[in-house]
Amino acid sequence: METFSLSRPRLIIVCGLPGAGKTTHARKLEEAGALRFSADEWMDELFIDHFDEDRRHKIEALQWKRAQQLLERGLTVAIEWGTWARAEREALRRRAQEIGAVVELHYLTAPLDVLFVRIQHRRREHSPITWNHLLAWNRKFQAPDSRELALYDEAIVMSWDGDGALAAPAEAAINGCCSEGQEGLA
Repeated sequence: METFSLSRPRLIIVCGLPGAGKTTHARKLEEAGALRFSADEWMDELFIDHFDEDRRHKIEALQWKRAQQLLERGLTVAIEWGTWARAEREALRRRAQEIGAVVELHYLTAPLDVLFVRIQHRRREHSPITWNHLLAWNRKFQAPDSRELALYDEAIVMSWDGDGALAAPAEAAINGCCSEGQEGLA
């Protein structure tokens, strides 16, 4: 039996370090109709420590397999894994484009001290995230630059200022592809 899609599939990759507002943003995308995949939430439901990288990768692989099936059916999917490496984002983008999906990158960023205050305020992690964790992760994180952002059908950069409020977008427009920052994503 042949199935027909009424819309073009869309993959939204939500990128950023802990405390940047990825979950809040992705939940807003979900409210707007996207199907959201969050490894952290699955790990919570399965009582898996967030620092268990082997199990995190297995969950993300399972989520990505399902996300591809949903994209093939013409649906909108939001991936909320942090996607710290360019190669990871590139692999997601390329595969989604092979499926025929529009691909967006939503990059959320803030100064490290703002991220740390937000992490401490949420008290979500079973093993607390320390300042040293955040520093180490910041060294590993490959922030999207203008060349990478230009590869997406749409790229949105949301930057939080030192007071924890949404500042002007870090990149106003890159080759005309970027939307303005969004408010209310605390």
